[in-house]
Amino acid sequence: MIRPRKVFGQHWLKSEKALDAIIKAAECTQGDRSDKGDRVLEIGPGTGILTRRLLPLVQSLVAVEIDRDLCELLAKQLGKTENFLLLQGDFLTLDLPSHLAAFPNFQKPNKVVANIPYNITGPIIEKLLGTIANPNPEPFDSIVLLVQKEVAERLYAKPGSRTFGALSVRVQYLAQCELICTVPAAAFQPPPKVDSAVVRLRPQKREIPALEPRRFENFLKLGFGAKRKMLRNNLQSVVERDRLTHLLEQLEINPQSRAEDLSVQQWVTLVNELGVGSRE
Repeated sequence: MIRPRKVFGQHWLKSEKALDAIIKAAECTQGDRSDKGDRVLEIGPGTGILTRRLLPLVQSLVAVEIDRDLCELLAKQLGKTENFLLLQGDFLTLDLPSHLAAFPNFQKPNKVVANIPYNITGPIIEKLLGTIANPNPEPFDSIVLLVQKEVAERLYAKPGSRTFGALSVRVQYLAQCELICTVPAAAFQPPPKVDSAVVRLRPQKREIPALEPRRFENFLKLGFGAKRKMLRNNLQSVVERDRLTHLLEQLEINPQSRAEDLSVQQWVTLVNELGVGSRE
């Protein structure tokens, strides 16, 4: 039995209830001759407990694992499975399209299902979704992730809540986000110090996008820079307070609002309107 390695943030999921929830949320189909099924990407398969559950349900599964010992284990146990492809490497630096070009039976994955290392959750989500300025040009149909509960709460947070922040806006700009279920620390071996949660992201294109994405990202950084301050104070370095107050009133937003009080679309509208005449 291979022991979890702290350097890779490994915790083996052992809860059948949590596995069932992940599988259900992924909504995978194997397809048939007339209808192609789902092609899944799994990041950090570990010992393969989720992998084994997924394989009978999908057309193909590409697993990316950084741990060489685990790769050897998975290769021995699942290496002869026709719809399984194992890649050894760091997902954050791996050029997945280039690797898959050599395997014609493994087309571009259309879904992601994974229990990811918590210490690199942010970078993984950014690679999967892209950024506001550079969104993933070939978005996935859905992304189901098991993440730290605290991070999950920020991902699906609603405007006005204490957990709604810049991360919430960035992710929700690019995808619909929903909580599937919470998962207690006892569901893992060894148990992490925090509880976890399963979330599902469905990438989307906004009907009214940010006209200048990089400016939008900069305004978010400034707006949420000091969450206890009113928005007009946080943005005074790039827009005059009187102009911002007037525009907030025009948009029927309380001029005393803080950054977390605005919805994603209100943020987009505000920054689009502020594009001309700001002092960036």
